[in-house]
Amino acid sequence: MASQFLRSTNSRYVAGVLAALGAGSALYTLTPQEYWDQLVAWWSSFREEPPKSLQIQAKSEVDSATIKKIEEAYAKLNGPEGAKCKSLLKKHLTKDVVDKLKTKKTKLGATLYDCIRSGVYNLDAGVGVYAPDAEAYTLFAPLFDKIIEEYHGFTPKQKQPPVDLGEGKTKEFPPLDPKGKYIKSTRIRCGRSLKGYPFNPCLTQDNYLEMEGKVKKAFSEYSDKELKGKYYPLDGMSKDTQKQLIADHFLFKEGDRHLQYANACNFWPKGRGIFHNNDKTFLIWVNEEDHMRIISMQEGSDVGKVLDRLIKGVRGIEKQVPFSRDDRLGWLTFCPTNLGSTVRASVHIALPKLAARKDFIEICEKLNLQVRGIHGEHSESVGGVYDISNKARLGLSEYQAVKQMYDGVKKLIEMEEKEK
Repeated sequence: MASQFLRSTNSRYVAGVLAALGAGSALYTLTPQEYWDQLVAWWSSFREEPPKSLQIQAKSEVDSATIKKIEEAYAKLNGPEGAKCKSLLKKHLTKDVVDKLKTKKTKLGATLYDCIRSGVYNLDAGVGVYAPDAEAYTLFAPLFDKIIEEYHGFTPKQKQPPVDLGEGKTKEFPPLDPKGKYIKSTRIRCGRSLKGYPFNPCLTQDNYLEMEGKVKKAFSEYSDKELKGKYYPLDGMSKDTQKQLIADHFLFKEGDRHLQYANACNFWPKGRGIFHNNDKTFLIWVNEEDHMRIISMQEGSDVGKVLDRLIKGVRGIEKQVPFSRDDRLGWLTFCPTNLGSTVRASVHIALPKLAARKDFIEICEKLNLQVRGIHGEHSESVGGVYDISNKARLGLSEYQAVKQMYDGVKKLIEMEEKEK
């Protein structure tokens, strides 16, 4: 960059630059940001303000302090402190990737450090990365593509299939456990981002409030009696409402440590809230991890009915608020594990005989299932009950994601009944 500038500037200004910066050879010992900062300072010493081209160039570079943080993060992951870390971040954040991406910045100002900081602070993370805005997925592709490929089995040459929520096909999913021997409840959720807005780290308080206003209007437009309900903003929530939502297991708190270190909790609780229908079987989280988490749930194992309600809920909102979708990655979300269909179909299930086997997790993985505790990610089983869902979100449609869970859990129940 320095040589291009010197060739394009007249000799009188070149002499001034060299004098100000201390001879030509010194230029090449500076970081890109230090070079531009000094160049802008030199220009400002005898002009009111630097030309726009210099200002833009200076702002587009990553500052030296952030570059240092990125390099220190790499060292931490690969040093004694990160010895037990098994995250996909550690595996794929190679020295080559660091050197290639550490000076890059999205148009909204997000850097590689914004993508990796959660996984650097939380060395027990399984993945360890978040996308601060949609552009991060392409600008930092040398990191994200590797992680996406390993997690989803989705290569950079693949493309998310067309949207298929499963409309007209919900009867293919009758109750998995009609007698109620194993499955306690069924839940299907999906994530959505509002078109035209970045993700949490780049949102302003005005953004949060504006998005909240848009989705509240969409909720008020629900005409289906199964969806009608009320929105509860977190900001200014009464004690009684808070107690009730906690009792219903609906209330989300300020982000867990993984989200906090991803810089996802700015301006809390502004613009955050919860909508649920009158029957408490349809729930929407507003501006928690994603702009929207849309959830359909009920006791028992009637997957088809739960999916049907989710479809109606999603269709009702998108009539009022357009969603952000990428041609290759599908519905865009803050965490790369939720890209594509964004669908996580799950059951709370007790499989006492099968779960006692040492290879239980391995059995589930072979069926493309993910096992969690009943309180979500990073939690343990309680009373022998597990949360089991489809693992893949990307590379398969919404309908296919539900079917992956359905077929896998059906197989687990068959195996449980054959265990001695």
